[in-house]
Amino acid sequence: MSKPPRVSLAEMSRVTGKMLNHGDSQHLTAGAAPTLDDLTQSLHFSPGDGRIWLNGQRMQLLHTTSLGALRRELLESIGAERTRGLLTRVGYSAGARDAQLLRERWPNAEPGSLFAAGPRMHSLEGAVKVEPLHFEFDFERGTYHGEFLWHHSSEAEVHQADFGIGTEPACWMQTGYAIGYTSAMIGRLTIYREVECTCMGHHRCRLIGKPADEWDNVEEDLRFLNAEAFVSTTAYGVPQQAAELPGDDQRPYADKEMVGVSSAFNAACHMLRRVAPTAATVLFTGESGVGKELFAYMLHQISPRKEQPFVAVNCAAIPETLIESELFGVERGAYTGASHSRPGRFERASGGTLFLDEIGTLSLVAQGKLLRALQEGEIERVGGVRSVKVDVRLVAATNVDLREEIRQGRFREDLFFRLNVFPIHLPPLRDRRDDIPLLMGYFMRHYGQKHQRRVTGFTARAVDALLNYHFPGNIRELQNLVERGVIYADEGGPIDLPHLFTSGEESQTSYFSLAQTGRLTGHGGATPTAPAQQETPAPGALLDVLPAMLRQQAQGKGWSLDQLESTLILAAVQRADGNLSAAARMLGLTRPQLSYRMKKLQQP
Repeated sequence: MSKPPRVSLAEMSRVTGKMLNHGDSQHLTAGAAPTLDDLTQSLHFSPGDGRIWLNGQRMQLLHTTSLGALRRELLESIGAERTRGLLTRVGYSAGARDAQLLRERWPNAEPGSLFAAGPRMHSLEGAVKVEPLHFEFDFERGTYHGEFLWHHSSEAEVHQADFGIGTEPACWMQTGYAIGYTSAMIGRLTIYREVECTCMGHHRCRLIGKPADEWDNVEEDLRFLNAEAFVSTTAYGVPQQAAELPGDDQRPYADKEMVGVSSAFNAACHMLRRVAPTAATVLFTGESGVGKELFAYMLHQISPRKEQPFVAVNCAAIPETLIESELFGVERGAYTGASHSRPGRFERASGGTLFLDEIGTLSLVAQGKLLRALQEGEIERVGGVRSVKVDVRLVAATNVDLREEIRQGRFREDLFFRLNVFPIHLPPLRDRRDDIPLLMGYFMRHYGQKHQRRVTGFTARAVDALLNYHFPGNIRELQNLVERGVIYADEGGPIDLPHLFTSGEESQTSYFSLAQTGRLTGHGGATPTAPAQQETPAPGALLDVLPAMLRQQAQGKGWSLDQLESTLILAAVQRADGNLSAAARMLGLTRPQLSYRMKKLQQP
């Protein structure tokens, strides 16, 4: 049996150097790894709605002095022991999360180059500049050994400013980050120790990492990590060939719990859990497509009535002349065509839950009959002569403002107060953007299975466009977009922007991405499929990068070929804000070819 391949620092440098020249987040290929350009373009600032995104994950800028103040207060209030453990666990969580994001975004990347993206991402987040001295690992065996230098550690700076030079290393959160990132990447708990630190008077920080069982006295490290209670072996087990997307456990969509992590979503779930054990009437409000029926079904599933029927009625889909017979049932001979008796939705839901969707569309007559049924707890079939006792929990939903409907005389006030016992407002998707990456992954897996198609994920620009889309159709629209992308995308490839926005959708939110130079590049309000959003016109449309006046001159007969070439190059670089990779793609060149031509232009 051949020995499994090992990844050394030299091999990693060779691979990542190649990727730096040829990587492209907008055209992912099998084995492609995230380049520095990919990572910087994955950081987006959206000042219009107060969010910052990194690889689809919401981030927040915070003054290092504020972090220092927090650290100082923790040390003074709970002591060094507990503060170190707390900060180490926070860092662990951040590192493990970054590893998960990278594996989801680049599921087919070469292992060594994907691992090397972690230090770049940590530097991009402003924590520290990482310099690898040596590392090697074997993914199949789970072996690892690494040594790194940290330059300009923000954590060490704030600690030293408050406490001066000491005898112990102080980069606790960053050490936790390294432990979490490496453990999640190689699938084995890996412990780092900071053996040098600027807080101890060294010129820079240095740390060494290897599997936990290879360290002596590792109990000391695990004590701060609290590994038995904190490290989830099921969440960070042996790496899979394909990234495990959040929100997916291979179950059919109809049987899946609700998906979300945002504060607005969690608030609605908290209210749901509060009211579920009771028999109170619940009124769900919110725009169309926010998932009101799914919330109603989950309310039934976590209530004491879960073993009884759940009956859903779309009031808008039933003609006014039939609503009474649908809700309350009909006796034989009640009208022409009633050849047999049948129960209505109230009787069918007896003992369980009756969900009335779009209740605001009921006529005033139907509202009056519904009110009586709720007040008396009994119904009478159409054409019947006796009352039937029913025990139902009523759950209603509406996408209109019922108070306004009352003012307009279209809805009964007494029925409203009967329904509005426990209102739960479900926020639109634009107010719970933190859930978008989770929902994207879940729907991609669901429709990949449904349509028997395999896609590897989403390109960077597709993720960026969805994160900044307004979603007037809410979750239902996102669901449709992802299904469309799964169908359009090439087998075994990623879902790209042209696969999604094909029917006039426009991103209205202004946001900014980060170029390698550190400058913010604006993307305001353009159609995602337009060249202004893509920043990369087709190579054949070279003249589009020229101003109108220069284009007219270039199309004349007075310019030489060299003049035309130099004008095209300078215009492309200017339009790409100095990003040579993007400018090269505009011109249909490789980056080295463009660099060579630019050097020729600079020669006297």
